[in-house]
Amino acid sequence: MSVATLDREVNVAPGIIRRKDRGLCVEGTRITLYLIMDHLKEGWPPQLLRDQLLLSEEQMDQVMEYIDSHRDEFEAEYKEVVRKCEERERYWRERERERRLRIPPHQPRDAREAVIAARLDALRKAGKL
Repeated sequence: MSVATLDREVNVAPGIIRRKDRGLCVEGTRITLYLIMDHLKEGWPPQLLRDQLLLSEEQMDQVMEYIDSHRDEFEAEYKEVVRKCEERERYWRERERERRLRIPPHQPRDAREAVIAARLDALRKAGKL
């Protein structure tokens, strides 16, 4: 398998998979194999996934064949992609939390705004917002 560069695509499996700056993608689309793997791990059947992602039957078959034939290598890369995504999400959630702490609380103008503000405050304290 070839290494990707940021300025070009690398043909991994001719006519099937290309390695772009965002990783392994179905050729001719922006759909990554990691997205497909996410859905497969959630229990989506390949036929439904194919229809939802607007892939041809041939494209989906080739993607599944590629994943099966490169299982160990692909699984390792997939785990690394998931780890990096989770790390980025934690970073940005923490930055947002810190930003919200610096913003002074909004003073409601009327009773309706006071009710909305109280509900938002309760959701923040519960960690749901």
